[in-house]
Amino acid sequence: QLRLVESGGGLVQPGGSLRLSCVASGLTLDSYAIGWFRQAPGKAREGVSSISSSGLRIYYADSVKGRFTISRDNANVYLQMNNLKPEDTGVYYCAAPLPGLVPRLGPEEYDYWGQGTQVTVSS
Repeated sequence: QLRLVESGGGLVQPGGSLRLSCVASGLTLDSYAIGWFRQAPGKAREGVSSISSSGLRIYYADSVKGRFTISRDNANVYLQMNNLKPEDTGVYYCAAPLPGLVPRLGPEEYDYWGQGTQVTVSS
C-alpha cells in the first residue's frame, strides 16, 4: 500500500502564501501521478491540481489558475499557493492513482490518499 503524507498547512491571512508538500513513506513518487484535492466544511471534495509522473502534464481547477502552482521532484510533490482567499480554506489532500495512470481532477480517479492537512485563510 502506498502511504502518502501531506504537510505545510496552516493559518494565513488573505493574500498570503503556503507551500504544501506530499511525500510517500518508504517509496518515491516517481511512478505516480499526483493530485491535490481540498474539502471545505459542508462541501464536496474538489480537485485542485494534478501532475503526471513525468511532471510534464499539469491540470488546474479554474478557481486556482494563476494562483497555485504544482511541481515535483523525485521525492516530493508540491503545491505552492499564492494570493490565498478565504474560499481556499479546507483540508487539502494529496492522492495517487495506480502507477502509470494519468488522471485529471476527479476524486474517483485516485486510489491512494493522504490524511490531509488543514489550510485556513482568515478573513
